[in-house]
Amino acid sequence: MQNTVEKINPEYIVNTKGNKKAVVLSLKEYENILASIEDLEDANDLLRAEREATSFMPYDEFRETWVKG
Repeated sequence: MQNTVEKINPEYIVNTKGNKKAVVLSLKEYENILASIEDLEDANDLLRAEREATSFMPYDEFRETWVKG
């Protein structure tokens, strides 16, 4: 997982009343945000799998079974 999202320096698009309507990010900032979201989704999937698992098998035992086919 990435350490943190770098400091974001957004630019805002405003309407005629001065209300913010959109955000403009650099491509690097956008890609960093997407990567962080993907990392969080992966961590969430792992936590869910651990919570829902009914049994575990030691890796060596699993690998032995898997390699033998």
